[in-house]
Amino acid sequence: MNGWLWLHLLGVLLAVGNIVTAAFWKVQADRSGQPAVAHAAARNVMLADYAFTIPGLILIVVSGSMMAERAGMSLTGLNWLTLSLVLFAISGIIWGIFLIPLQRRMIRLSAECVAEGRLSQAYRAASRSWAIYGTIATLLPIVILYLMVMQPHLL
Repeated sequence: MNGWLWLHLLGVLLAVGNIVTAAFWKVQADRSGQPAVAHAAARNVMLADYAFTIPGLILIVVSGSMMAERAGMSLTGLNWLTLSLVLFAISGIIWGIFLIPLQRRMIRLSAECVAEGRLSQAYRAASRSWAIYGTIATLLPIVILYLMVMQPHLL
């Protein structure tokens, strides 16, 4: 196995592993009903994105680009690679437009909840939206993972 593939797999492991793990811990923290736990989880989800997801995404893009170039892959027409890139872009857009602002809002609101001693409706609404957009942004990389491994012929 070549070095670019190892870097690609490491990137996938960091990014997808963190996305799934962070979501699990965030949901568990909210279920506890404890504002301090929810606040710590909201802050740590953001921190984990910077520590694991972003470096993983960088590894995926750089190594994937190098492997595609070396293999002479076509980026025209509908194939498993172009579909993967479109889904990757959609996931990134969801993350940038919805999830990051929601995470910042949850951090701010959960800090207020700690002071109030209970999780507010505003925090719960932001957390629900985060869960919806986060589920979509998580399912897309799982579909991409399938496309990358199976490399199906499309059209």
